[in-house]
Amino acid sequence: MPTSVPLILASASPRRKQLLTEAGYTIEVDPSDIDEPEPTPGTLAVDYVALLAWRKASAVARRRGNGLVLAADTACAVEGEILNKPEDRADAERMIRLQEGRDTKVLTGICLYRAERDEWVGAVEISVVRFRVLDNAERHAFLDSNRWAGKAGAYGVQDSDPFVSVARGSFTNVVGLPMERLTALLQNFPNLTR
Repeated sequence: MPTSVPLILASASPRRKQLLTEAGYTIEVDPSDIDEPEPTPGTLAVDYVALLAWRKASAVARRRGNGLVLAADTACAVEGEILNKPEDRADAERMIRLQEGRDTKVLTGICLYRAERDEWVGAVEISVVRFRVLDNAERHAFLDSNRWAGKAGAYGVQDSDPFVSVARGSFTNVVGLPMERLTALLQNFPNLTR
């Protein structure tokens, strides 16, 4: 059940906005616009997404001074390698080939930050996505479509891409915002919504 308190979404993601709106949340979009550096070697994906979500939320909270800020960061992980948004077509192809025929993790860090009290809570949700092997024609058609642009791991499960499916965990997490986890955070930390 959505909170009656409006959420300030620290993201320009149309997918996150759509998920929240469809679930009945009142939101205001205010992207954090922070730098999102690539992870350093050895960084765990769970730590990476948690830190970026907190950095986004705290940046918007400091700028605004009041309100309940929601931030999220999503990345994919394959055998310890973190896959963010591809830089170009070649990078998208590298990511797709790396994931083909495997189960890969999708991690989303979320952070709720009450600006006026400087209080926050965060969590990381992990889902598993199954990738089938593509033939060359399928792979090139997908890359030519540019549907990979701006998406962690170079794909979007919400686009009904036929080569990927959610094997375990939250579908909305793979889209970019684990709605079940958000609901649990809001219920478990009601002081944030007062």
